[in-house]
Amino acid sequence: MKLHITEEAVKWFQNEVEVDEGDTIKFFAKYGGSSPIQSGFSIGFEPNESPITTGVSTEIKGITFYVEEADLWYFDGNDLTVAYDDDSGEIVFEYDNPNEEKQKEKKKEKKKK
Repeated sequence: MKLHITEEAVKWFQNEVEVDEGDTIKFFAKYGGSSPIQSGFSIGFEPNESPITTGVSTEIKGITFYVEEADLWYFDGNDLTVAYDDDSGEIVFEYDNPNEEKQKEKKKEKKKK
């Protein structure tokens, strides 16, 4: 799994959540809500939590964004991109399964042969 945070989303976290260099944002699975990848669950975030066992992380502008190892099941092999939606003025979570893309490419190669 890879974790991507767009520049616009980082700005949103800085402005709306008031995080800055040295702070953290933890993304986690929570019961309830909706998601295209896990029925009955959704994703939440919590600022300034100390990681226990980091499963994946990225640092942008000195802010560490991460997912605990215990929550990796939620993503089911999908990469997570946190982006900013201009229309709603909120962040959005986008999921991309790199394994699906690889499988599609393999099928295309087989058809060419």
